[in-house]
Amino acid sequence: MSRALFVALDGPKGTGKTTLLEAVTQVLRADDKKVIRLCEKKSDPFRGATMTLVNRLIRNPSQDLEWEICARLADSRAWISQHVLAKQPPDSIVLIDRWYPSDAAFRRIIPFAEILQLNIDRNVQVPDLHVGIVTAPDISWARAAARRRGLNSTVIHRLEEHVACTETFERAVADHGWVSCRNEGTIENATAQVVSEIYRVLAIRA
Repeated sequence: MSRALFVALDGPKGTGKTTLLEAVTQVLRADDKKVIRLCEKKSDPFRGATMTLVNRLIRNPSQDLEWEICARLADSRAWISQHVLAKQPPDSIVLIDRWYPSDAAFRRIIPFAEILQLNIDRNVQVPDLHVGIVTAPDISWARAAARRRGLNSTVIHRLEEHVACTETFERAVADHGWVSCRNEGTIENATAQVVSEIYRVLAIRA
């Protein structure tokens, strides 16, 4: 590979992204692949200031403020693209927990098509593989409720909000041709699907 393979795993809360990412990492490493695991929020040096705006948006929703948040997130991803992704070994597989597809679930006012174009215009790196992790909203809601940290969402507080964000995200997955992984069965089945898609993209790039 001339550069690292970049794979983004996105989806609503409670769909098992982090657990799936860990399982995929284990399988790939067992096959002697060099895997780099990243998390968007942990790689973002401007996260604190952006979340301050998100909290303001929850109290006083407005199109201008949501656009400012989308722009800040896009700038952060551009920074990660330049300062983190560009420095990964060319023979590695980079798995990131959340990227711009997640905005399809969590942004309420700005159409996702505009958010996507914003990220492209800001030179945010486009993943080689987008994987949308989805479940029926009642399943992911129950999973999140069972976790020690709960839903742990600044934006989503009620089941009906979670249902809406799940439906919006699934439409975006279909509209943009991303890989849809329904993580409602065993983790082994979901892992096998994602690993298979990664090897498919590697074969195309070979």
